[in-house]
Amino acid sequence: MSFVWPQMLWSLLAVPLLAAGYLFWARRRASARRDLGGLVLSAGPGRGRWRHLPPTRFLLAITLLLVSVGRPAAIVTLPAQHETVVLAIDVSGSMRATDVKPTRLAATQEAARAFVQSQPRTTRIGIVTFAGIASLVQPPTESREDVFQAIDRLQPQRGTAIGSAIVVSLATIFPKERIDLRMVGRTPDAPAEGNREQRRDAARARGGDPLEDLTTQSQPPKVAPGSYDSAVIVLLSDGQSTTGPDPVAAAKRAAERGVRVYTVGVGTTAGETIGFEGWSMRVRLDEETLKLVATMTGAEYFHAGTADDLMKVYEALSSKLVVERKETEITALLAAVAALLVALGAGLSIAWFGRVV
Repeated sequence: MSFVWPQMLWSLLAVPLLAAGYLFWARRRASARRDLGGLVLSAGPGRGRWRHLPPTRFLLAITLLLVSVGRPAAIVTLPAQHETVVLAIDVSGSMRATDVKPTRLAATQEAARAFVQSQPRTTRIGIVTFAGIASLVQPPTESREDVFQAIDRLQPQRGTAIGSAIVVSLATIFPKERIDLRMVGRTPDAPAEGNREQRRDAARARGGDPLEDLTTQSQPPKVAPGSYDSAVIVLLSDGQSTTGPDPVAAAKRAAERGVRVYTVGVGTTAGETIGFEGWSMRVRLDEETLKLVATMTGAEYFHAGTADDLMKVYEALSSKLVVERKETEITALLAAVAALLVALGAGLSIAWFGRVV
């Protein structure tokens, strides 16, 4: 357990003082009874140690209230409140590889369907695909049929733009921020584009963020990474980013908005050579970048080397997104327990003594 205002716990020093005051009063009262001898009649249940039970409950209630003033927080399991989940799926040519049976893409489609099926019906799910460029192929919707159809339409293409996928996903989550989709997927050697490109070059020259022109000039206020609970991004890739914005710079944008980006790596880190229609290429999983993206945004990285592994990864993600453990302030809980103790103490006191003592 941690405390938001730990300095307020000094108020607990009043508890032993209150206990000592009560004991002093109880002894004086007992002494007065002895001095009066048989002139004082006592109620049966109030005799002996039972008479201390109501005041003890009051003291416990005061202790809990003083602890709650420090605003305690604890790790608790709560239902997730994600309104939107964006699945960003790599459809680069390497997804044709057969090391994950029957192919990486087919295994991904099957696992993605199971993942979508496991989400609450109120959760809106969107699909972003990325190869040389990233595209929103299914806006967030509660219609599972529309999402399944979008997954079934996935086709391999050339290139891998992980950074573009993150930016398009952010634009999907925050449509009112007008994140500039025209620049997404732009390769470093693409021709200049007027004043926007000049601003980009100027930013690079002064050591600024190369992703600066992917968003409007007015940036939203920065928040803690992983603090945005209304939406998450689940990004799956099987290779290295070969075009588009830097994935780390894009992850920084997500972290600044509090959006978590869970990353899934499919395939082997050693890589393999695949061929298709007369061309071949060497593909290798860039785990370092995917881990960094997840860490920066307060999420997790998962590796899937087989179709079964991929299914288990999506099952684990489902459990994390539906029910999650997080640090939550429990001030209200302690205050409620304190109120219950006060009510019990008052009830016993009235029942035994006819008044609150």
